[in-house]
Amino acid sequence: MPRFVAFLRALNVGGHGVVKMEALKKHFTAMGFSEVESFIASGNVVFSSKSARGLDGKIAAALERALGYPVATFVRTDAEVAAAAAHAPFAEKDVAACLTYLVGFLSKELDAASLSRVKALETDADRFHVRGRDFWWLSKHPQSKPAISGRALEKALGQPTTLRNVNTIRRMAERYGGRKEIS
Repeated sequence: MPRFVAFLRALNVGGHGVVKMEALKKHFTAMGFSEVESFIASGNVVFSSKSARGLDGKIAAALERALGYPVATFVRTDAEVAAAAAHAPFAEKDVAACLTYLVGFLSKELDAASLSRVKALETDADRFHVRGRDFWWLSKHPQSKPAISGRALEKALGQPTTLRNVNTIRRMAERYGGRKEIS
């Protein structure tokens, strides 16, 4: 059965209270998913589903009903996660010189205007690379003190996003593989 990862945006921030990972796993099981696991207790849920159709919307709607607030949801196959982990859009020397290296997940590919707005955010300290529904952000600023706010980034993107450290995505890919036949 195909394996997926749901990346949930701002699950335990914003004054909504803490959602325990065990409770989150129960919500996913109640939605009919199997082999449900959380990964590092930060809004990453790995699960199996017979169908890939409409997973983002189905999960977001069910979580809003269960939790009482919207939870933006970005679903990728395990193969897509493995591909994001393997993608290296920046030179190793540039990565070594930076403090923050993130992967961002989107619901849809950027249009030309959004891509132009993201590129306009680039400086010597902040660089972006976009591929499909994912983007990479390399920054010389610590993640706790970004020069570009989440609000400014989402305004440029023209849609919500959620960000994960590249090392988290790599660990996830190592753990869950990435069955090529699912992509």
